Amino acid sequence: MTIGALAVLTAWAPFADPDQLSALVVVGMGIAGYSGYRFAVAAGTLRYGPARPAPVPVRRVRQEYQLLSRSWLEIRDGGKTRWIPVYFTPELVGFTGGTAFLGDRRIVVRATAGPSGPAGGPDTAANPGTGSAETEPAGREVRSADPTGTGLRLLPAGRERDTEPPGRLIDNPTRVGPDIAARSTTVARIGRRLLLDAQTAVAAPFAGLLWVYVMGGGTGAFAGSAVVAAAAGIWLSAIRGSDPS
Repeated sequence: MTIGALAVLTAWAPFADPDQLSALVVVGMGIAGYSGYRFAVAAGTLRYGPARPAPVPVRRVRQEYQLLSRSWLEIRDGGKTRWIPVYFTPELVGFTGGTAFLGDRRIVVRATAGPSGPAGGPDTAANPGTGSAETEPAGREVRSADPTGTGLRLLPAGRERDTEPPGRLIDNPTRVGPDIAARSTTVARIGRRLLLDAQTAVAAPFAGLLWVYVMGGGTGAFAGSAVVAAAAGIWLSAIRGSDPS
């Protein structure tokens, strides 16, 4: 998504006047810098929060706030509740709760077995639509905080916080439904994710009008600023870790 946003800025650069070109450079630097920070946190180069010496209880909640939808891990640590934003992966749809191994720069979750067999989660075979962590592709292998190596590594989408995220928090089901495989396949589609991220583009025409009002220009200036604003909005929604479920 970062590459796409920068490509839109680059495409408009040849048609921009000096003021517009300066604005494109500033927006491009902001996109590149913030993306670099997010990638560093997700990859473990920068810490998302303090490590825990022992596994902690965890459940997944989905945040709905205005046009924002994100996945969070809600953990219980020493009688306190904390929240960690994570990038969405289809395995989270069937995660019914369990334990989290919070390493220095890695997050690994394991589902807790339920009363009627293994709970639907990232490390069980009960979710045929997503597979277990032991058969995950290279981008999701577990090599870290989980000493058993049988969990799902999640990528943090920001810093841990000790205050509840704003908006409505929706709990994951405590049991896996029979349609979990179909649901996981549906939410993983690129079109669904783009549709969610594109909601922020509704403000793009207003950004275009504001640019024309402040800086002047005609139809071309309005169209260019609106397209750039739409691309930046879609990028920001994706890079923050949107949840299409």
